[in-house]
Amino acid sequence: MADEQRATRLKCALVVRGAFDAHVVPAFAAAGGRVAIDWAPTAVIMKALEAGETADAVFVLSDAMNRLIAAGKVEPETRVDVARSRYGIAVKAGAAHPDIGSVEALKRTLVAARSVAYSRTGASGIYFADLLPRLGLADAVNARATIIPQGFTAEKLVSGEADIAVQQVSELMVVPGIEVVGPFPEPVQAITTFAAAILRGAADRDGALRFLAGLTTKEAAAAYRASGLEPAF
Repeated sequence: MADEQRATRLKCALVVRGAFDAHVVPAFAAAGGRVAIDWAPTAVIMKALEAGETADAVFVLSDAMNRLIAAGKVEPETRVDVARSRYGIAVKAGAAHPDIGSVEALKRTLVAARSVAYSRTGASGIYFADLLPRLGLADAVNARATIIPQGFTAEKLVSGEADIAVQQVSELMVVPGIEVVGPFPEPVQAITTFAAAILRGAADRDGALRFLAGLTTKEAAAAYRASGLEPAF
């Protein structure tokens, strides 16, 4: 009975929340599995692991996974590259869609915004915070920015605290009541890959293996595409 009640524990980046909720977790449950997911940005997950927290498997940015492999914290043979993500912009549902079709148009949109919401610790927020000085907009945007510690920036559109939200497209799409305007223009776009692997010393290694196997099915691939991601397998 104890084995039947055990939940496979996963530390997971927010980027796949939509696809996991729509397909991956229900499919695992339908096959008799249970999973408990600790959702957090990759940077937060890495700090938690460094502090001694554990799980059965981890889902993080590929460069973070490389560091975990180098540190001997995961089983490298279990690594699977799962999904690729792009950064984008959203507005509240029904609001006019600003022009972001070029770098100059994006700059005008960011400067004109009452407030731009982005995340302090998420991959998208880290990238955006680095992009702003390169665009010459750090002071102008940050003076009115709505910066959240972690989570879904598009929630600040629904609450009215911001009128532009920046995040991974798949993370924007999780929030109801918003509309994705589109991805960043290619000259300032970045494609990030996310990978999963089993952590050494996993208490439920068999469950983790079964869960990871479900990340690369054709049905999972369809769920990733539907949630704004690209399969990486």
